[in-house]
Amino acid sequence: MKKRMLSVVLGIVMLFSLIAGCAAGNKSQNESATGTSGGQASSGANSGGSGNAASGDSSKPEPEQKEPLQIKMFLGLYNELPDMNDAFWTEWQKRANVKLDIEWVPSGDLETKTELLLSSGDLPEVMMTQNNATRPALIRAIKSGAFWDLTPFLGDFSNYPNLRDNTPPNWQKYLSVDGKIYAVPRSRSRIDIGIKIRKDWLDQLGLPVPTTLDEYRNALKMIVESDLDGNGAKDTLGLIGHDFLVADGDNAFGAAFGLLDPHFDENGGFIPKQLNPKYADMVEWFRGLYADGILPKEFSVIKKTQAEELYKTGRAASYARSIWWDKEFEDSISKTQPGAKIVNLALQGPGGWSVDLAAGTNGGFYISKKVPEEKVKQILDYFEFTASDEMTDLAYYGLEGIHHTVVDGQKVLTEQGVKEINTTAKGAGVLAYAKWGKVDSASGTKEYNEAKRKEVEHFDQVGKVDPMVGLLSDTWNNEWPKYQQEWQTMVTRAIVGQISVDEFRSYIDRLRNLPEMQKAFQELAESYKSLNS
Repeated sequence: MKKRMLSVVLGIVMLFSLIAGCAAGNKSQNESATGTSGGQASSGANSGGSGNAASGDSSKPEPEQKEPLQIKMFLGLYNELPDMNDAFWTEWQKRANVKLDIEWVPSGDLETKTELLLSSGDLPEVMMTQNNATRPALIRAIKSGAFWDLTPFLGDFSNYPNLRDNTPPNWQKYLSVDGKIYAVPRSRSRIDIGIKIRKDWLDQLGLPVPTTLDEYRNALKMIVESDLDGNGAKDTLGLIGHDFLVADGDNAFGAAFGLLDPHFDENGGFIPKQLNPKYADMVEWFRGLYADGILPKEFSVIKKTQAEELYKTGRAASYARSIWWDKEFEDSISKTQPGAKIVNLALQGPGGWSVDLAAGTNGGFYISKKVPEEKVKQILDYFEFTASDEMTDLAYYGLEGIHHTVVDGQKVLTEQGVKEINTTAKGAGVLAYAKWGKVDSASGTKEYNEAKRKEVEHFDQVGKVDPMVGLLSDTWNNEWPKYQQEWQTMVTRAIVGQISVDEFRSYIDRLRNLPEMQKAFQELAESYKSLNS
C-alpha cells in the first residue's frame, strides 16, 4: 500500500513538472515572436485590434493570424506597371497582411480618371488623390456622402500613434471638410520640386549657375542657340514642362513673382494666384522666354510622359520635377551624352525665390462609404502600419541583399532594386515623414546624396507653401471651372503673342470684379483665417 501511494504521488509531481515546463516554453516562444527593434511587435492590418499596429507588451501572445485583408485601391502609376508578385510587393503585402487589388492609372491620365470616378460615384474601396481636399469634384463627392468621415474612428489618435507622430504636422487641416477628416495623408517631404538645369552644358559655355531669373533666361538663350548635344542642329529645347504651362514648375516660378504670398483685395477678399495681378507679370516673363526660343512652340500641350522622355534623352536644358529624379535623369542622358550633370536652382525674382515647398501631405487616401464600418477600421489599421518607420524604409529601399546593399553605411539599390523600388512603390501607404524623401536618390551613393542635400538644403528656408492649399470655398469651386479653360487659353495667347499682356491684365481684372468672384474671395478669406488661426 505504501509503495502504491508513493507511486501516485511521484506521478502527480511529474505531471505538474511537465505542465510547468510546457508553459515556460510557450512563454519564451511568444516573447521571441513578438520582440522587434524598439520592443514592439510588427503586425499589419487585420491583426485583431483596431489601430494597434504595434503592441509594446511582449509578454502577451499575438492574436491568431487572420486571412490577409483584401483591399481594392485606385492609385497613380508613375513608372512601369508593377508585378504585384515581385519581391517588393510580395514583402509589402506579407508584412501588412493584406492582399491589394490595385487599379494603376498612369500619372498623365490620373487627373482625368479621378474626375470621372468622382462624377460617376462608382468608387473603389480606397481612392487616392494627389491633391488635398480642394478639388471641386472631390468636395462635391464628400458632401454627397461618398466617403467615410474618419473623425470618429481616429478620435484622439491614441490608437493610431504612427498617424499621430510619424506624419507631417497639421496634415488633418489639408484633408478636412467642414471640420471633419475624410482621408489619411500621403506623407511627402516639404522639399520636393526643383527647377533643374544641365550644369555640364553651363560648364561647356563657361557660365556660372544662375541665381536670378535674368541670369537663368540668358543662360537658356545661349544653350538653345548652341549645339551642345552635338547632333549638328540647333534643336535643343530650353525650358520644358507638361500639361498647362510648365506644371510642376508653375508654383516655383510663381514664387519668384510673389504668387505664393497671400494676396487680398481692398475688401479683404483672398485672391487666388490665377487672378492675382502679379500673375500677369509672370506671363510677361514667359512671353520673353517664348520670344527667345526658350519655350517650345508646343509648350502648352506637352504631356508628362513626353516631357520625361525629352529630358531623359538629353533634348532639353531645364525641367521642373521632384529632386530625387536627378540621378535617374543623369544616368539616362549619359547613355548618349556622357557626363550629364543636373543642378536645382533657387532663382531670385521680383517677389522672392523660385522655390515651391510642399505642404507635407500630397493628397490622401479616401475610404468609400460602400465599405462596411468594421472593414473601415481594418483599413485604417493598414494605413497606421504603413506610417511606421519599418514600412517606410521598405518603400524606399526594399530588402537588403535583394533590393539594396549597404556600402559605407549607405543603402544603395541593386539592379533589381532600381526596377522595383520607385515612385510607384511608395504609393500604397501613408509612409512616415522624411525630410529628404524627395531629395535622396535610392540608386545614388552616400556621397551623391549628401551633395544633393547640400545643394538644396536652403530651400526649406527660402521657399514658400502655396497659401491656397487647404482653402475651401463652394463658390470658387463652382465658378472657377466655368472660366478655367478660357483662362488657360488667354494665358497661352498672351505668351505666344496673339494678345498683348495689357489685354491679359484687363481680362483677369474683369474676372476679379465679377460678383461671384467677389463672393468667392470673401469665402476664401474666411477659410484662410480659419486654417491659419
